Amino acid sequence: MTELKNDLLLRALRGEEVERPPVWMMRQAGRYLPQYLELKAKYDFFERVQTPELATAITLQPVDLVGVDAAIIFSDILVIPQAMGLEVLMEEGKGPSLPQVIKTISDIDNLQTGGVEHSLRYVTEALSLTKRELNGRVPLIGFAGAPWTILCYMVEGKGSKTWDKAKQFAYTSPELAHRLLQKITDITINYLIAQAKAGADMVQVFDSWSGSLSPADFKTFAQPYLLQIVEGVKEHVPVTLFPKGSWYALEDLSKSGASALGIDWCVSPQFARHATGNRMTLQGNFDPSKLLAPIPDIQSAVKEMIDAFGTRRYVANLGHGITPNVPVDHARAFVDAVKSYKAPQE
Repeated sequence: MTELKNDLLLRALRGEEVERPPVWMMRQAGRYLPQYLELKAKYDFFERVQTPELATAITLQPVDLVGVDAAIIFSDILVIPQAMGLEVLMEEGKGPSLPQVIKTISDIDNLQTGGVEHSLRYVTEALSLTKRELNGRVPLIGFAGAPWTILCYMVEGKGSKTWDKAKQFAYTSPELAHRLLQKITDITINYLIAQAKAGADMVQVFDSWSGSLSPADFKTFAQPYLLQIVEGVKEHVPVTLFPKGSWYALEDLSKSGASALGIDWCVSPQFARHATGNRMTLQGNFDPSKLLAPIPDIQSAVKEMIDAFGTRRYVANLGHGITPNVPVDHARAFVDAVKSYKAPQE
């Protein structure tokens, strides 16, 4: 096994002393990079995801071009509904859509949960190939969507600002919702373990839509399944949970056994440190829109952010995915500002 030349991320997840925080960006492999857009012009979305050589090339681009401290495999959270037997369409400019939504108990019972090693082999092959190509330069991150977020797409059939159909389903048919959430959880645990075996050095669970839930409903429909995933996966690989918008859950999730919690820009570093009792590594939380500011402003905002979090138990990142309109030199300025950070002198 090739030794990691840059293990800052893994040391930060373990809470060890680091000379500076590691830095990577959610959605760093993709739509803001001209080299990605060249591949996008030739291959459709799932062709890029399902061809290991293409997924590897895209995964490596931000490491080569922006200088991040970790690679995150190019894939999508909706490969799980596909592996469970649902069709997922990705239309340009429209986002994802699932023509066949989940409504009844038979819809749920017909979903597949076994054989993820076979149905999602293209992801594990891409991980193994990327691991070889990286040759120990930086760690490799695998990921999956959280059960609540996946349920949202399966029930709603497309993206939404409010997720009313998904929430109506959960509130009016809670038994069905829990049955579906458990199925998603079971396949996700197996999927993340397969990613670890294929070479992922850590995994992240994206609960992109958990912030649509009230604190009480989060505890009912999101938290139990996140805890199961951490419990099932943490012996194989470190786990980061990213429940976007669910600031109210930080205290509970800090006791989950996860290695890190991702937070968005609506939470102050001070609040997050207090809520988690400084028990664990925090990741975040630069507003992606702030990458559109002038470069000197990005540099000073990054310094303020790291000063507030501190260098220990911290991974510098965005509070959500990088947007397509961010200039590459602004993304690079963000990364470089973290790399050149000097702690204030006592």
